[in-house]
Amino acid sequence: MSAAPEAAREAAAHDTVEAAIRAQLAKALGGARGIVEAAVPTVAFTICWITTEQLKTSLIVSIGLAVLLLVVRLVQRSTPQFVINSLIGIGIGAVLASRTGEAKDVFVPGIVYNAAYAAAMTLSIAVRWPVVGFLIGSVTGDPTGWRRDPGIVRICSRLTWLLIAPCLLRVVVQFPLYLADQVAALGVAKVVLGWPLQVASLAAMVWVLARGRTPINSGPPVAGA
Repeated sequence: MSAAPEAAREAAAHDTVEAAIRAQLAKALGGARGIVEAAVPTVAFTICWITTEQLKTSLIVSIGLAVLLLVVRLVQRSTPQFVINSLIGIGIGAVLASRTGEAKDVFVPGIVYNAAYAAAMTLSIAVRWPVVGFLIGSVTGDPTGWRRDPGIVRICSRLTWLLIAPCLLRVVVQFPLYLADQVAALGVAKVVLGWPLQVASLAAMVWVLARGRTPINSGPPVAGA
């Protein structure tokens, strides 16, 4: 019942499409803490595997740290969303790896997720429903109203491509390593292509958004993006 007033307050706080998207992207990534929490289980697994080559030990340490981060979030009464996402990913990977006995299978969920995410976002652009547009809808309270403005659709399409690029790069780099059974290299690649690449993608988005000032309500676009 409070969604509409909340959306109205969000819209009032941002007078342009670009400002609204910047704010929503910051929420979606969870800030610096969310990014670090997402990387910790992978870093722990990779270090343990390199030093011990024991699958069970590496999984226990990785999952244990993820659970610890979740407990800290709950104690602090802050949103556990990003820790839970990380825990689900490492949990699925742990089940796969335990069944096959192959440490590399810990990374299968991430590879599949990035491939599916990239495919879904590419399809959204092809049908002119770029996923970034729904960030605008979440601010204005009108989930589909942004499609009436061709300028907003163009901006959202460009930003969606910038979200797709890191996903594709992760698959292109990690899948050959998976086929080659390079577990340590997979771990390093996942971390390097994780938050650093996401930060680079966000920086590119900020650059695109900084070039335009498209009104958030209605009317013809005045953005230079």
